[in-house]
Amino acid sequence: MKRVAIIGAGPCGLGQLCAFAAAKAAGSDIPEVVCYEKQSDWGGLWNYTWRTGTGAHGEPVHSSMYRYLWSNGPKECLEFADYPFEEHFGKPIPSFPPRGVLADYIRGRADKSGMRDCVRFGTEVRYVCWDAEREKFVLITDELQSGGNRSELFDNVIVATGHFSVPNVPHFDGIETFTGRALHAHDFRDAAQFTGQDVLVVGASYSAEDIALQCHKYGAKSVTMTYRTGAMGFKWPETMDERPLVQRFDGRVAHFKDGTSKEFNALILCTGYLHHFPFLEDALRLHTGNRLYPPALYKGVVFEKNPRLIYLGMQDQYYTFTMFDAQAWYARDVVMGRTALPSAAAMAEDIASWVAREEALEDPYQEIDFQADYMRDLLAVVDYPKFDVDLTVAAFKEWEHHKIDDITAYRDKAFRSPCTGTTAPLPSVPWLSAMDDSLESFVNNVDG
Repeated sequence: MKRVAIIGAGPCGLGQLCAFAAAKAAGSDIPEVVCYEKQSDWGGLWNYTWRTGTGAHGEPVHSSMYRYLWSNGPKECLEFADYPFEEHFGKPIPSFPPRGVLADYIRGRADKSGMRDCVRFGTEVRYVCWDAEREKFVLITDELQSGGNRSELFDNVIVATGHFSVPNVPHFDGIETFTGRALHAHDFRDAAQFTGQDVLVVGASYSAEDIALQCHKYGAKSVTMTYRTGAMGFKWPETMDERPLVQRFDGRVAHFKDGTSKEFNALILCTGYLHHFPFLEDALRLHTGNRLYPPALYKGVVFEKNPRLIYLGMQDQYYTFTMFDAQAWYARDVVMGRTALPSAAAMAEDIASWVAREEALEDPYQEIDFQADYMRDLLAVVDYPKFDVDLTVAAFKEWEHHKIDDITAYRDKAFRSPCTGTTAPLPSVPWLSAMDDSLESFVNNVDG
């Protein structure tokens, strides 16, 4: 029997497990599937931990999740087509859930799959290489609790580790002299610790936007965001502002490119993450930055240099869970021989066409259309349950407009489910005032 290894049991790995479960439920014989997860439970980044740096067994902490995170996009745009929110919660809920609500939803769908026995928890993959003679992958793993290790052979390997766990940390002149608190977004856990402080956030993307708003919400005295290429340009509250890139530090004083300077208590680097796969031999590693279509991946998933290797979720993302599912269903069909791959030349040509199209994109609205077209390309050839992709495109674009109108209130809007057609209820407590982010509080936070 063919053996398939999945590395990671976060949303990507769980999507892959659900894809195999769906095929099994439909009467197909599936390969032997083994999923490796170094954490003690599935959920990936959604497993919040107070820990930073290293975990209980000395391994690097994977999660970049912070305590008061709320979805920064409509939940309707990430809704599992085979497990709508209404099925999980038993009723419609508002469109922008907090961390714990989304984590509960992810785990509910995972539990429904019946694939938990396929997951080896507390097991870290240390090394993967390709044995050309046996035409198999060799996986070497460590069991973190016992310290035992083993070597196994697999026909296919699916990398589902994500790419938001290894910080990209730039250097700034004089940063060694900064006497306040300095950390990367990966280690940010609780905005309340910055109450009453002047905070500098380096970055101009989604994590910078959200962490800056978190600090504002929980009472920071001021929040300044500094950008390299362009400001986010939202209508920020009066205690928030944007400045060109910081050039140097002198103690707690940051000096900016526009000649201004300001003293700060804390520095948070929202400077992105690295695609980092130290457990793979170099010939198998994906080398890319954060982009909508990574080169070297056919259909965004199949590794061009060795098509037995598959990567999930390596894109910069508007779509998340549903894109991971579309990829997982396609990957399953490739692994099971349901979908035949074209020649190497044809794969290269297809990759090049997508990459060229991505490089011509000019704004977020074009990027949304691009990623939606990528989704449609995958969904057209798999049996993933149908949902209204056009509705999600419209929702993403409306969401962008809401952010422009009021960056502190866009989470107070409601969207329609592409799976059930139900419009979400409005929250009775606006996000800026909602300090209780528990599941019970949120599902009952409904206007009317």
